Amino acid sequence: MSTENRDMKLFLTCFIALIATSFGFIVRVSIMDDWAKQFNLSETQKGEIFGVGLWPFAISIVLFSLIVDKIGYRVAMIFAFACHAAFVAIVIAAPTLVEGGMSGYWVLYLGSFIGALGNGTVEAVINPVVATMFSREKTKWLNILHAGWPGGLVLGGVLAVALGDADWRFKVALVGLPVLIYGTLMLSCKFPVNERVTAGVSFRDMLKEVGFFGALLITTLIVFELANVLDKFGVKIGSNATAFSLGSVAISEATAIRFGISVVLSLAFGAYTMSLGRLMFVFLMVIMMPLAITELGTDSWIGDLMTPEMKKLGLPGATVLIYTSFIMMVLRFCAGPIVHKLSPLGLLAASSAIAIAGLFFLSAATGAMILVAATLYGLGKTFFWPTMLGVVSERFPKGGALTLNTISGLGMLAVGILGAPLLGNVQDREADKELAAKHGALHAKVMGETKTSVFGEYKPVDDAKLKTATDDEKKTIKDTQEAAKKTALQTVALFPVVMLVCYAILIVYFMSQGGYKPVHLTDESAPPNEEEKTW
Repeated sequence: MSTENRDMKLFLTCFIALIATSFGFIVRVSIMDDWAKQFNLSETQKGEIFGVGLWPFAISIVLFSLIVDKIGYRVAMIFAFACHAAFVAIVIAAPTLVEGGMSGYWVLYLGSFIGALGNGTVEAVINPVVATMFSREKTKWLNILHAGWPGGLVLGGVLAVALGDADWRFKVALVGLPVLIYGTLMLSCKFPVNERVTAGVSFRDMLKEVGFFGALLITTLIVFELANVLDKFGVKIGSNATAFSLGSVAISEATAIRFGISVVLSLAFGAYTMSLGRLMFVFLMVIMMPLAITELGTDSWIGDLMTPEMKKLGLPGATVLIYTSFIMMVLRFCAGPIVHKLSPLGLLAASSAIAIAGLFFLSAATGAMILVAATLYGLGKTFFWPTMLGVVSERFPKGGALTLNTISGLGMLAVGILGAPLLGNVQDREADKELAAKHGALHAKVMGETKTSVFGEYKPVDDAKLKTATDDEKKTIKDTQEAAKKTALQTVALFPVVMLVCYAILIVYFMSQGGYKPVHLTDESAPPNEEEKTW
C-alpha cells in the first residue's frame, strides 16, 4: 500500500471516529424530551445532561494530549472505542436500572459522562494526526476533517427522525454503527509521529506554550465542575458561607477553596515549565469559550428551542440542527479556497458577524422565515471550530498535541459547564419570572421546589404538578415557556459579539506585523515567532 493511500485510510478512520461523536450528540438532542418525560427532568437538568455530554471531553483530551506521544495514538483510540461502547450500553439499560431503584437522571448523567470521555479521546488523536499528516495545509484539512461532525449530525439526525416515535433506545443504538466501523478500521492503520516529536521539540518546551496562565484557565474550569459533581454526591468542598468580599460581591468559602486549588495546580505547572505561557495562545483560549458556546451550546438546545415554531410547519425541532449541519458539512469541504481568500482570522471575524445576525433573526423568526434565519446561523457557525484549531496549530506548532487539544478541551468545558446549562437556566428563570409577575396563583400551583445549579438557585415548573392544571392553565404555561426559549437565543447571540471584537483586535495586530503567517518547525525560512514570546 502506498503512503498516500495509507494516509487517506487513516484520515477516513479519523473522519468516521468524529462522525461517531456527533452521532451521540444528535441522538441525545433528538431524544432529550423523551428522557425528560420518562425520567421527570427539569429544563436545567436537561441542560446539565447536555453539559456532561460535553465537559468531560476536556479531561480526556487534555490528559491524553500529555501522554499520547508516549502510549501511541492506537492505544488512545482503543480507549475511545471502549467508552463509546459503554455509553450505548448504559443508556439503553437506563429504564431497567431505574426499575431497580437507580435515579434516571444519574444513569443518563453517568452514560453521557463516559461517552464524553470517549469523544475527548477521539479528538486528542485525530486533531494532531491530521495536522501532522498535512503540515502545510493544516487549516484546510482540519476543516475537511471536521466536516465529519456536521456530517454525522445530518446522517444521525435523519436516521433518528426516520425512526419517528420508535422507542428512543433504538435511536441510541444508532451510535454503535460508526463506532464499530472506526473500531475496525483503526486496527490496520499506521499512525504517524507528531511533527513536534519529529522536529525534536522537548516535552517541557511543549508545556511552555501553555504555561501558567493557560493552565489556570483550563484547570479552574475542571476543578469547579468536578467540585460541582462531587457536591451532587454529597461531598462538600467548603461551605456556602462568605469567606470574603470584593466590593459588593461576596465570595463563598467553597468558591475560594476551588479557586485556591486551581491556582496551586497551575503554579506547580508554571514552576515546572518556567513559563507563564504564550500571550496570544491564552488570548485565543479566552475567545474559544464564547465560540464554543455559540456553536455547540446553541446546537445542544436548538432542537428543543425551535420545536414550538417547527411544529407549526409540521416538522420536528431537530430539523433546524440537521439543516444547519448540512450547510456546515458542505462548506467545510470547500474551506481551502475560502481560507486562502479571507485568511483564517478574516474568516473567523466574518463568521462571527453572520452568527450574530443569524441568532437574533432566529429568536424572532416564525413560519418559513425560520429556515432563512437558520441559513444565516448555519453559515455563521460553519468555520468556527476547525479554523480556530487551524490558527492554533499554525501559530503554535511547538505545542504539538497539547496546544491543539487544550483549545478544544477548553471549548467543551465552556459549553458543558456554562453554555448548555445557561440556556436551560435562562428558560427556567424567565418562565418563573413571567408566571410570578402575570399569573401569581398559577405560579404557586405549578412551580417545583428550589433547585441549585452553577448559576445559583432557580425554580422550574414541576411536571407532576402541571398535570393537575386545567387546559387553559397548561396553554398559559406553554406560551410562557415558548417565549422563554426565544429569550435564550437572544442571550447566546451576545457571545459572537465578543468574538467579533476579539478577532478584530487580532487582525489589526497582525496587520501591524506584516500579515498573518503560519509558523513551520522544519522551515528555516519561516518568520521568527517574536510576537508570541513567553511572558
